[in-house]
Amino acid sequence: MKLRHLIIITAIAILLTACNFTLAADVTPPPGYTTPTPMPTLGPLYPASNPDIHSGAIIYMEKCAPCHGDAGLGDGPQGKELPVTVAAIGLPEVASKALPSAWYTQVTQGNLERFMPPFSSLNDQERWNVVYYAFTLHISSEQADLGQSLFNEKCADCAKYFSDIEKMSALSENDLVQIIKNGSGEVPAFGKDFSDEEALAVAAYLRTLIFAAPPAQPTPVSVTETPVSAEAGTPSAEITPDGTEQAQATPEADSAFTSTFGNVSGTVDNQTGAALPSNLTVKLRSFEHGGDPSTGPQEIASFDTTVNADGSYAFTDVEIPEGQIYVAEMEFDGISYQTDFAVVEAGMTELVLPPLTIYATTDDLSELKIDSAQMYFDVANTDAAQIFTVYSITNTGNKTIIINMGADQVVPFIAFPEGAEGLGYEAAQNSAAFMPTADGFAMPPSELPYGLISFASVPKAKEITVIQPALLTIESISLFLPEGMDADGKTLTDEGLQNLETMSFHVYSATGLQKGESVEFTISGEPSTSTTANADLTQNQTLLIGVGAFGIVLIIAGAWLYIRDRKKAEEELEEGDDEFEDTESVMDAIIALDDLHRSGKMSDEAYKQRRNELKNALKRQK
Repeated sequence: MKLRHLIIITAIAILLTACNFTLAADVTPPPGYTTPTPMPTLGPLYPASNPDIHSGAIIYMEKCAPCHGDAGLGDGPQGKELPVTVAAIGLPEVASKALPSAWYTQVTQGNLERFMPPFSSLNDQERWNVVYYAFTLHISSEQADLGQSLFNEKCADCAKYFSDIEKMSALSENDLVQIIKNGSGEVPAFGKDFSDEEALAVAAYLRTLIFAAPPAQPTPVSVTETPVSAEAGTPSAEITPDGTEQAQATPEADSAFTSTFGNVSGTVDNQTGAALPSNLTVKLRSFEHGGDPSTGPQEIASFDTTVNADGSYAFTDVEIPEGQIYVAEMEFDGISYQTDFAVVEAGMTELVLPPLTIYATTDDLSELKIDSAQMYFDVANTDAAQIFTVYSITNTGNKTIIINMGADQVVPFIAFPEGAEGLGYEAAQNSAAFMPTADGFAMPPSELPYGLISFASVPKAKEITVIQPALLTIESISLFLPEGMDADGKTLTDEGLQNLETMSFHVYSATGLQKGESVEFTISGEPSTSTTANADLTQNQTLLIGVGAFGIVLIIAGAWLYIRDRKKAEEELEEGDDEFEDTESVMDAIIALDDLHRSGKMSDEAYKQRRNELKNALKRQK
């Protein structure tokens, strides 16, 4: 068992946090139920204003890259933990047939069969910004230049036909290629003699005609020295324009580029109750999104400075061009605290970072309170029943609580059901951020509750007795079973069936538990035919239920949860619908993949994984 990536927002669909839930009109909600935040609704299927891909790049690195990878090749570290293959949206064969409106829909409502959550934290324009940035990942600067050159040569006056945001959001690049080669309405067939490669390059360029104007770029001038103060420290490298190789800045550099220099400052919000130690240092990290659309923001420099006695710190004469991203971090009592990100706006010479809050530490678990526990049961597996429990936890104190998981890697305040095999833990999406430590993790005070999911398995039987101990006080407990199944226990209250879309499941509530107590019940019966029809989470997009206080929402597919081990999920995925229509399309994908690998835009590991997938897809086509 292990706690996997607790500090990273997981992309697993069962941990989504913003789907709509409606109780049946004649069903009383279970105790402690709080109406969840509704799923984001779809706005018009085109952006209200021109998409800003520079803003989209920042969002992509935060929200998408952990699964999809920096270049959209499906090789993000978090995506590798999923039981399905993450879509390689940066591959030409994937992106060229996709509609912007379809990707916007997925970002808004989630693509649950692929374990992708809806991103309710983004407003409508931000979703469009990140969608259109994602469409730049498969295009090199050389292809974009070729497309622009061919378009200007053959049909420069046609730009007006491709500047309609609404129409362009409903067209894939393959659609644009058809228009380029065959014409449409007032648009002539100006690319009828183009090769496929040339037509795709033009299609990619046409997409850029609706982009918002990029931030102003610095102008080169001759200088003799780049001013960086001793206090600011020495950056690891200076970023250079146009994707050229980075080099160390030296006083005798022949040339540099004018840019805005200014000050970056912040304060340490000391919540420890004691004076700050002397010689406390803070690190400033700088990120930039370069000109190459196939890469995300890259760290270009870091600086160290000492915190003043009053908690203030400053980095002077720092290069702060528009769009640069900064974050400050500090090691304190073995825990790495950091600020939120701050982005330089046009004309800024002073950038103030959000507060960097630090706390005293304790290992006293009594400061934690479990507000709710929701237990979900999957009995579709022929050999075992799996139990998925969602805990909403609050740090009620004013210190960071250190959680030592020990050699067995268990969370000491969460118990698996008696006799069950513990499978592991995950952090719920939109949980307050867990912080890694050498022996486990830490939970600072937070207005946002912590969400933690435990996974366990028990042997399959006609009647399954579950005994769930409480290692801390649990305020409320709810059970969610497939329709057709029942639970029997002295402390249970039958809340009846609750309908979700066309599905329903059986809900029970139980009285809260004090530390050291247990809830015991027996589940029996078989899921009804109506609920077994869609027994695979990866094939079902009907999502279920909001649970718990504080707006925490858990999503389940069908009428119950289907937690599958990785091997079974991969086998079922291989048996599912293929993403390619014929052998030729698979071969095209392999050729494009090989080109990406040869050009150095794909890691060896990601290349081997994707090529094996394509080879398997080719076998299935035969």
